[in-house]
Amino acid sequence: MSTEITSNPLIDRLPAHLKQFIKPQNYETYTPTDQAVWRYVMLKNITSLSKVAHDSYLRGLKKTGISINTIPSMYGMNRILKEIGWAAVAVDGFIPPNAFMEFQAYNILVIASDIRQLENIEYTPAPDIIHEAAGHAPIIANPDYAEYLRRFGKIGCKAISSKKDYEMYEAVRKLSILKEAYNTAKKDIEKAEQKIAELQNQKENPSEMALIRNLHWWTVEYGLIGTVENPKIYGAGLLSSIGESEWCMTDHVKKLPYSPDAAFQDFDITKPQPQLFVTPDFAYLCQVLEEFADTMALRKGGHRGLAKLIESENLGTIELSTGLQISGTFTRMIKNEDNEVIYFETKGATALSFREKELIGHGIDAHPKGFRSPIGKLKGINLAIENMSPRDLKAYNFYDGEYIEFEFESGITVAGNNITGMRNIKGELILIQFSECTIMYKGEFLFKPEWGTFDLAVGKEIVSAFSGPADENSFDLVTHNPSSTTIKRTYSKKEIELHSLYESVKNIREGKNAIFSLEATFEIIEKDHPNDWLLTLEIYELVYDRDEKFASQVLKHLENIKYKRPKIQHLIDSGISMVPQNI
Repeated sequence: MSTEITSNPLIDRLPAHLKQFIKPQNYETYTPTDQAVWRYVMLKNITSLSKVAHDSYLRGLKKTGISINTIPSMYGMNRILKEIGWAAVAVDGFIPPNAFMEFQAYNILVIASDIRQLENIEYTPAPDIIHEAAGHAPIIANPDYAEYLRRFGKIGCKAISSKKDYEMYEAVRKLSILKEAYNTAKKDIEKAEQKIAELQNQKENPSEMALIRNLHWWTVEYGLIGTVENPKIYGAGLLSSIGESEWCMTDHVKKLPYSPDAAFQDFDITKPQPQLFVTPDFAYLCQVLEEFADTMALRKGGHRGLAKLIESENLGTIELSTGLQISGTFTRMIKNEDNEVIYFETKGATALSFREKELIGHGIDAHPKGFRSPIGKLKGINLAIENMSPRDLKAYNFYDGEYIEFEFESGITVAGNNITGMRNIKGELILIQFSECTIMYKGEFLFKPEWGTFDLAVGKEIVSAFSGPADENSFDLVTHNPSSTTIKRTYSKKEIELHSLYESVKNIREGKNAIFSLEATFEIIEKDHPNDWLLTLEIYELVYDRDEKFASQVLKHLENIKYKRPKIQHLIDSGISMVPQNI
């Protein structure tokens, strides 16, 4: 099995914490049956989507070089995607939402390289190469949409998640793996579905990640474009689902104008969607995204932003008005009567940065047990510390190496020896270091001299709060261990024989030498694989106008399968109707 990962310059520039999710495609593991599944879906898509998909889709198929007949390789995709400023990487199923969106910010298309089973040919909740390569890739050839995807990734990866989000991600990943795995026990699927239902029924305010994930679902995955009366498909989930791409255009599915309100419309990944949102054009997607981003802690900061980070119990960053960024796991804040943050704390490894670059001497080695600091204005002084010039600092007794006492407007008092200060590139003071420092608030010690050197974070207020570190190099982020991995199917002797039959028909279609003739293949199918409909369809495609008697035999067999398996009747009928167009 290949362990080589296809690359291009965009992939080479990825940070290590994203590269950890990249897996080899292992193209040789696709079976001839897998190739036939790809071909059927693509032929069906070309036939039906030409009427209902946005015109960028078919143009994009040609531009990205995605073949109708064979599953694309990462090497081929990257060679062509490079021309439009994108790249593709293979991953193992669902990856964490923040990471997925951050890949987009780097112009990288994430592709789950597994392919759905024949039994799930119409739709699978698991991400697969049909969904990713045949759904997402063609549309990114449209520059307006590609820019939306990139901007969405840049904003989305900063969204703050809740504990429930992490649990939901793991639950959805597990369900998708079980549903796509061969012969999974029904009770195991029901148990996984019940877990998702329980999480969905937990009543709590949705996190930023939950809201922006909804926007992603109703646009990138299940978006329509045009007018409510005459929409076209651009969402990858619809483009890659031969069942839902037809269903969504009926009156059974409600069409709504797209707006920021879509963020509050939840979805169920296991069922067809009862409503879809229609954007007038791709530019409007960016407008709604910016409106939503303006509500995020990333741009609003304040006590609400810090509260979201504390609730998430995960690594996040706040930025103060001076540009000082504190990255860690936030545990506490104190507010004044106006709901302004006057003090904050982190626990464990913490790093300080400015403009996404770690400050020298203030990485996690300097702050292994957390960081704490009061913020705000000083009492009785109109000038904020950050705006004080060297002359102002002297006027208020801020001398290096001298003892000083001062009080914030909040009532927090600081007393200690002023060691030194650090300024940003504008000359504003962003950090003051003290020894023998005591910090008090309403009788509580917030810092004691015996705790070591104290670093005072200078800033009037929190202007931004977001998920993850300011400087990705400050922390070891290569630690992802999924709780479940995709289950690789093993094949019986009989199934391996069926693969060889698929291979023979493919070779005959392509004018190559084959182990079995079409007649011999059909004879074996009737005898040993009477329920396999897709290979029988492929044989019919090759003989329908060349051998009337043989074609009649094949059609009769297909009719028998339809009688025995009524649930796939529409798939067989659809395949037969496409035959003249396939030749």
